[in-house]
Amino acid sequence: MAEFQKSASDTGSSGVQIALLTKRIEGLTAHLIKNKKDYATQRGLKKLLGQRSRLQNYLKKRDFNEYSKVMSGLGLRMK
Repeated sequence: MAEFQKSASDTGSSGVQIALLTKRIEGLTAHLIKNKKDYATQRGLKKLLGQRSRLQNYLKKRDFNEYSKVMSGLGLRMK
């Protein structure tokens, strides 16, 4: 997260939000591997994936250089 912050107290920029969502998504994915029938968590995961996708689209339109930096830094595929 620190590599995407614009200042020390930056928690709201798109890159930071994408990094935080990615961390939460990884945690939920690990949980769902152990608990396959946890449908409430599956719903929450889908919600987070949609939110991250919207942020990625926004960042891609707004600042493509920042978008490519965030995506490569997190190891995510570019759309």
